[in-house]
Amino acid sequence: MGNQLVKQLLSLITPLRLQNMFFNEMNKKILDKEKFKNLSYAQEGEDLILCRYLDEKSDGFYVDIGAYHPKRFSNTYLFYLRGWTGINIDARPGFKDLFLKERPNDINIECGVSEMENEMTYYMFEEPALNTFSKMEADLKSRVNNFNIIDKQIVQTKPLKIIFDKYLPKGQMIDFITIDVEGLDLQVVLSNDWAKYRSKFILIEDLKRSDIAELIETSQLYKKLTDLDYVLIAKTFNTLFFKDNLRS
Repeated sequence: MGNQLVKQLLSLITPLRLQNMFFNEMNKKILDKEKFKNLSYAQEGEDLILCRYLDEKSDGFYVDIGAYHPKRFSNTYLFYLRGWTGINIDARPGFKDLFLKERPNDINIECGVSEMENEMTYYMFEEPALNTFSKMEADLKSRVNNFNIIDKQIVQTKPLKIIFDKYLPKGQMIDFITIDVEGLDLQVVLSNDWAKYRSKFILIEDLKRSDIAELIETSQLYKKLTDLDYVLIAKTFNTLFFKDNLRS
């Protein structure tokens, strides 16, 4: 019997608390079967890099902005399997339905993130991992990389600080925030109140710079986050890892 069918049957006959206990045990068994592998769900192994910094912490709280999919290219799903919970945010219409099925212990929010509350054009591709609010990124991917735009929709956006005001549980510390919004990542950073809502680590995509020296010299993301007392500690091809210099 498949896991999905088991979930459907349990949802009909079992209280939510017992369902969560059962699914957590199932998730642990999945990890036990793979204990001799470095199992990663992230696009570039970001989850495994974070595990080294977080010392195999068994519970914690993440925020995934541009979450896209519960498992595919996910920087947070490995942590979910280990008992973590968090907030997943994505602008893609219908995103929330799949997350409610696959990540029921998380807070799942369907909206965009921007500096001001707004309504923005959302460009959707055949490959939904490429969806973006950035017209420049959409045109580049369509014209140069031959990815097809299949739809455009007007989507509501809110500043990250407003989302945290409403959805972040009171007193909840954030272990890490991961940001991947295809070209408007700086705007997400600018939309938060970092004096009020900080995380120990930030993972953020910077598609334009693969060279560390160039990054330090020219990246607006790097400059803004270092101004906020975050320190660059690691990098994959597209993802930068920052650690809070004010929090041990």
